[in-house]
Amino acid sequence: MSDRIESIIEAQIRAARENGEFDDLPGAGKPLPGHSEPYDEQWWLKEFLRREGITGAAMLPPSIQLARQVEQLPDEIRKLPSEQRVRETVAELNRDILDYQLRPTPPFVPVRRLDVEAMVALWREALEARFAAARQPAPEPEPPRERQRRWFRKRSEPPHDA
Repeated sequence: MSDRIESIIEAQIRAARENGEFDDLPGAGKPLPGHSEPYDEQWWLKEFLRREGITGAAMLPPSIQLARQVEQLPDEIRKLPSEQRVRETVAELNRDILDYQLRPTPPFVPVRRLDVEAMVALWREALEARFAAARQPAPEPEPPRERQRRWFRKRSEPPHDA
C-alpha cells in the first residue's frame, strides 16, 4: 500500500516537473537561507519575530518591560512636543506601574511610580537647551581659499654661441 502511495506521489511530482510547474520559483538556484550558520534550536522563534516585526522586548515579562520603559522615559520625554503630552505619558506609565504593583508577576522587579513634576522639569530643561541651540548663530563658513595659479611659460632657450 505504501509503495502505491509513494508511486502516485512520485508520478505527480514527475508530471509537474515535466509541465514546468517548478520553473521560475522564487529562490530557485539560490542556497537555503542560513545553511552556512550553526544550528540554532530557536531558529523558528527568531524567524517568526523577524517576519511579524515583533521586537525581542515584546517577549519580556511585564515587570522587565516596565523597568525598561522607566529607564527609557527621560529620552522619550525630551522629544515630546508639549508639557501636556509629557504629563499624559507619565500618567499612563504610572497607571501601568500601579497595575503591576497590585498584581505583580515574576520575575519580581521593584518599579516605582514616577514624579510627574520632575519629568516636566526635565522636559523644560531639554526645551530650553533646544531653544538656546537654535538662538546661537550658525558658524560662518570659511572663506574659500584662493587658488594659486601657476603659469607655465616656455623657457626661453639661451642663445647659442657659435
